[in-house]
Amino acid sequence: MSDIKDKKLADLGKLKIEWAARNMPVLAMVKEHFRNSKPLAGLKLSACLHVTTETANLVNTLKEGGADVVLCASNPLSTQDEVAASISEHMGIPTFAIKGEDDKTYYKHINAALDHKPNITMDDGADLVSTLHKERPDQISDVLGGTEETTTGVVRLVSMAKSGVLKFPVISVNDANTKHMFDNRYGTGQSTLDGVIRATNVLIAGSIVVIAGYGWCGKGAAMRAKGHGANVIVTEVDPLMALEAVMDGFRVMPMADAAKLGDIFITVTGNINVISISAFELMKDGAIVCNSGHFNVEIDIKGLESISKGKRRIREFIDEYTLENGKKIHILGEGRLINLAAAEGHPSMVMDMSFANQALSAEYLAKNSKSLEKKVYPVPRDIDNKIAALKLASMGVNIDALTPEQKKYLASWQEGT
Repeated sequence: MSDIKDKKLADLGKLKIEWAARNMPVLAMVKEHFRNSKPLAGLKLSACLHVTTETANLVNTLKEGGADVVLCASNPLSTQDEVAASISEHMGIPTFAIKGEDDKTYYKHINAALDHKPNITMDDGADLVSTLHKERPDQISDVLGGTEETTTGVVRLVSMAKSGVLKFPVISVNDANTKHMFDNRYGTGQSTLDGVIRATNVLIAGSIVVIAGYGWCGKGAAMRAKGHGANVIVTEVDPLMALEAVMDGFRVMPMADAAKLGDIFITVTGNINVISISAFELMKDGAIVCNSGHFNVEIDIKGLESISKGKRRIREFIDEYTLENGKKIHILGEGRLINLAAAEGHPSMVMDMSFANQALSAEYLAKNSKSLEKKVYPVPRDIDNKIAALKLASMGVNIDALTPEQKKYLASWQEGT
């Protein structure tokens, strides 16, 4: 029933999944709760996520909660084939994901997940939900609600809600503080630099690294690049984000200026053509360009091809384009998420919180969907706080609690100086 690369890889995947689980104590607590309470019993759940070791632990948790789960990939290059094999063979969860699958296969797999006729959707980028709305509207009446993992997907879903076309409630897991403040910043920051280094083996120290976008992911990438000794430049369109980058000690300038200086370029904006033909034409010979946003639209690769006279695969994850003037530009991971295309994605310790949010949000939908409108909701504050508290406890960290007197003071207006 699954469509994976090779089921013989399953035992290797199982070991990697077990290693990740060691650093996911919060999800383990949720799994125990799910095992005892079965909050998702009788519900079909289709998940469109990056098929990684952390995702394996999430879908196993959902299954323990009683859900009938099916999994497909949310990006053609992010699948870990040995993990997909283990999820299918050891967990018995139908899995549709093959690293390097073409677009036709990618959407075939999404439709295979929708053949499951889900009651809950779990998305990373909103391809599952958008395909459901555009191509299979007859199934929408079966859906209680969905969850969304990433900024790009939330943007799409909010647009759908504003246009009045979103037909069920979706919880924006991305907007949980225990997700974006940690996963996006520390997870994306570390894994992005990890992907660049694995793909290229270049020395980051002393390099000029240009970060396009200073949201949470951009902050993390800039921080990690600086930590490696890079000279970091930030490009932005938002004046507040740009000001923050300046205050954090980074140079800020337009891409037209940064393009002349950068050795390594990383896009994390969620928008299209952030690096365009005009930027490529200004770059140094040998410039390295990659993307860590969800979709491969931030780098204008078609535009680059139009001004190139040659292309070759010089390393496993590096395509070298030779421009008409002889300069060479290197694109990593075909412009897809470099942290998953060339590396292993976020560390398990941060995905622990993100996926605990996913699991508990699915439980919340199962219990409360009838009272929710057809719009995008944040993760309930009590869930967010609970996950933060559990994570601190798992790390052996204790914090203070408000005294009754302090609670009274914060709730009153009469007392001043």
